[in-house]
Amino acid sequence: MPTTKTLREGSTPKRAAILTAARELFLSDGFDRSSVDAVAARAGVSKRTVYDYFGDKRTLLQAVVDAVGQSLITTIRSTLDETLTDLTGDADLEDALVAFSMRIATDMLGSAEYATLQRLVRAESGHLPRPGYNSMADTPDEALAERFAAFGTTGLLDVPDPRLAAAQFIALTFGVALDRLGSANAAQDDRVRPLLVEGVRTFLRAYRPR
Repeated sequence: MPTTKTLREGSTPKRAAILTAARELFLSDGFDRSSVDAVAARAGVSKRTVYDYFGDKRTLLQAVVDAVGQSLITTIRSTLDETLTDLTGDADLEDALVAFSMRIATDMLGSAEYATLQRLVRAESGHLPRPGYNSMADTPDEALAERFAAFGTTGLLDVPDPRLAAAQFIALTFGVALDRLGSANAAQDDRVRPLLVEGVRTFLRAYRPR
C-alpha cells in the first residue's frame, strides 16, 4: 500500500532530480530491481530525502507516471491553443481539426514521453494504484470538450453534449488508427494521416450545424 505519512514538498530541483532518476531506473532496471538507494544516489540526494518527499517506492512510481501524464496534458492544451483558436468560419474548421489531430499524433503519441508512459503502465501495472492506471484520466476529453463547447457557442458546431462529442472525435480519429494499425503515431506510419482525415470528416458530418 502507498504510504500514509505526511510528505514534504521540499525543494523543487531535488524533487525533479528524484523523479528523473526514478524514471530512468524504472525504465532500465524495472521497479523491483530499482532500489531507493540507487534512486537517491543517481539523484544526488540522501535516501532520507527520497522517503521524506515520496514516502515509499510505490508512491514514487505513481509520481513518475503522474509527472509524465502532466507533461502530455500540457502538450494537448498547447496544441489546442495553437490549432483550434481564432477560427473565423466553417471553411477553417476541417483543416484546423486535421492539423490538431496530426499534431497530437506526432508531438504527443509519437513522443518519448508517451512511450515512457505506455512502458511504465504496461510493465509496472501491478505496482500502481489499480490495473490500467491512467495518470491523464479524462483530461484530454475534457480539454477538447471545452473547445467544442466554444465552437457550439459561435455556431461552428452543433454539440448538445460537448463531452460526448469529444469522446466520439477521439474514437473516430486516434481510436480507429489504434484499432487498425496498433498505433496512432503519424511520425512513424504514413497510414495514420488518411485515417485521421476521414475521422475528422465523419465527425463533421455528424456535428456541423444543419
